[in-house]
Amino acid sequence: MIDRRQTLQHLAAVAAASTLPAFAADDKDSTYDEDSILKAATDFFGQTTEGLAKVIEKAFKEQGRPNAYVKGEEASAAITVGLRYGDGELLMKGGGAAKVYWAGPSIGFDLGANASKVFTLVYHLPKPSAIYQRFPGVDGSLYYVGGAGINYQRLNGITLAPIRLGVGLRAGASVGYIHYRREKSINPF
Repeated sequence: MIDRRQTLQHLAAVAAASTLPAFAADDKDSTYDEDSILKAATDFFGQTTEGLAKVIEKAFKEQGRPNAYVKGEEASAAITVGLRYGDGELLMKGGGAAKVYWAGPSIGFDLGANASKVFTLVYHLPKPSAIYQRFPGVDGSLYYVGGAGINYQRLNGITLAPIRLGVGLRAGASVGYIHYRREKSINPF
C-alpha cells in the first residue's frame, strides 16, 4: 500500500521539477558541451592554446553548460577612465541568432589599450533579445592563463563569461559595465 505522505512528497517533487526553466544548465539538448565550445572557440581564435582550454574548463566547472555564445571583436583603452567597444554574433544552441554590439565605460586603476577577439559564453539566456541590456562587471578580477582571460558579468539570472585573446598592453583593475545593443553606438552609456 502506498503511503499518503510519500505520494504527496512525490507530487511536490514533480511539480517543482516542472517549473524549472527549459534552459537549465544541465539540459543537454539546449546547452553546449565542453568539447563543442572548445572546438568553436578554437575555430574562432584560429589556434588552440593550453590557456584557452584551461579557461574554458574553468568556466564549465564554475558555471556549467552555456546555452549560447557570442563571437566578436573589440577594442578598449583606459587612462583611469576607460572605454570598450565591440561587435559580434550571438548564437544560441536552440537555433536563435542575433547581431550584437557592445560598449561600456570603466573607472579604476587602469592604463593602456588593447584589441581582442572575444568569445563570450552565455548562461541562462531565455531568448536572443534578452542580451540587450547593461551587464556590470569587474575587469581586474579575472582569471588569466596562457594569453586567455575570462571574467563574469551577471544580471537578472543571465551570466556572461567573455574570453579575450588579443594584442596590446593594458594593466590595472577597473569596474564598469558593458551595454549590449541591437545597433552600433559611439555612446558608451
